[in-house]
Amino acid sequence: MMTPTIYNQNNKTITSTRGESNNKQQLLNNTIFLKREDTQPVFSFKIRGAYNKMASLPPSILKSRGVVACSAGNHAQGVALSAKRLGCRAVICMPLATPSIKVNAVRAHGGETVEVRLFGNNYDEAAAEAKRLEREEGLAMIHPFDDEHVIAGQGTIALEILKKCVSHPVDAIFVCCGGGGMLAGIAVYVKQVRPNIKVYGVEAADAAGMTASLAAGEVVTLPSVGLFADGAAVKTIGTETFRLCSQYVDGMVTVDTDQICNAIKLAYNDARVILEPAGALAVAGLKKHVEENHITGSTFVAITSGANMDFNRLRVVSERADDSERTLQVTIPETPGSFRAMYSKIWPRNVTEFSYRFESNQEANVFVSFQPLAHVENDFEAVMEDLVGDDFACTDISHNELAKTHIRHLAGGRSGCDHERLFRFHFPEAPGALQRFLEALNMKWNISLFHYRNYGDDFGRVLVGIQQQQGDKCEGMNKFLQDLGYQYIEETHNPSYSKFLRTRG
Repeated sequence: MMTPTIYNQNNKTITSTRGESNNKQQLLNNTIFLKREDTQPVFSFKIRGAYNKMASLPPSILKSRGVVACSAGNHAQGVALSAKRLGCRAVICMPLATPSIKVNAVRAHGGETVEVRLFGNNYDEAAAEAKRLEREEGLAMIHPFDDEHVIAGQGTIALEILKKCVSHPVDAIFVCCGGGGMLAGIAVYVKQVRPNIKVYGVEAADAAGMTASLAAGEVVTLPSVGLFADGAAVKTIGTETFRLCSQYVDGMVTVDTDQICNAIKLAYNDARVILEPAGALAVAGLKKHVEENHITGSTFVAITSGANMDFNRLRVVSERADDSERTLQVTIPETPGSFRAMYSKIWPRNVTEFSYRFESNQEANVFVSFQPLAHVENDFEAVMEDLVGDDFACTDISHNELAKTHIRHLAGGRSGCDHERLFRFHFPEAPGALQRFLEALNMKWNISLFHYRNYGDDFGRVLVGIQQQQGDKCEGMNKFLQDLGYQYIEETHNPSYSKFLRTRG
């Protein structure tokens, strides 16, 4: 590892920058450095291990036969670019269903000497094809993590960190862990050079193979893994990576999806980079470790290991990234004015979501998310106490996965309430917009449907159902809408309203 071949490619040094994280320093009260592996040519650290392994092969194999790998992610791109720079043949096996953006990225990095072979309906079938090529054509298998040369290549990250931090005390380094190659390589190097520095691996809680294996004292195969942090979703870690991690790693940290999304947001706010979920694991683990152990005044390094983010996942990240948001299920009496009374207990806090539908004449259930006041201690608990004190039963569902993933989109449903009119409003995303709406509403009218979610636009899209009392004329409603001044469209006669929100009579 001290003289890695990764640095000997026609004087083209593969390295990356390290930037001090000013915003996170202020947030976490520690000195935080980011090791920016997302700035690599393939936008991840995987080029290091792939190149080091391939460059170590004898010419009789590398030039005469070539290499083979199985991957639908960052490892494939690392092998492709390494093959191009070394001028060797490479066959990369990927499942037939691999998204075209990933296939095209591998082809773009590889050039003429790289063949992308789409084979099989899943990863295991593609891997079987790669092993067949290794066996029948003599191609050298480039394993993504369980290989000493791959581990050494990933370990050059530690060499660069310690070289840059000669004048800085470093208390701990946080490393993403999938199969364990990068974690093993970094831990081995750090413990030989500066053994006082702690090394922590970070895994997704639903793909914590190294955590389970270290706890069991042997390699454990997980029955299944979550795929949100797909770049680190490995059922069975490496035998060699396990041996090294069990000897040199100081501890493991596991993080959930919300913590990963929050870390992506933190990295974007700090460095204006959009990390992929696996690439943000180290940041998420660092933040959790600092907060749970109440650490201040220390110096930490987090490795941002990849930025091959699927654009379609940004909506999910945005939805789950705000760790200041709390969610309640509140039961209110089904009477005019009760919705306004409930909201008065939350105001002036920023409401990020409301979902409610008339269910019966007795009571209604409201799904509401808001941001407690950051400068007020136990503010969320105080809001709950105020609601309960006014006989609004409420339950904290902030960490209820079913509620956050599905119920928030399904709350409500059909209703057969009488004299209902439906409106779509554009509320300005400004403090007091909802308060103004509720205060302007005729107290005789009942809100029978309310749906709002803050998506970061300059206006909020709000769907409101209003029950006019029998005999009320339209003039009162028209005056209310005119005085309110918000852009609106009446949807009472929209076919989708009758199909999905009204009880069939």
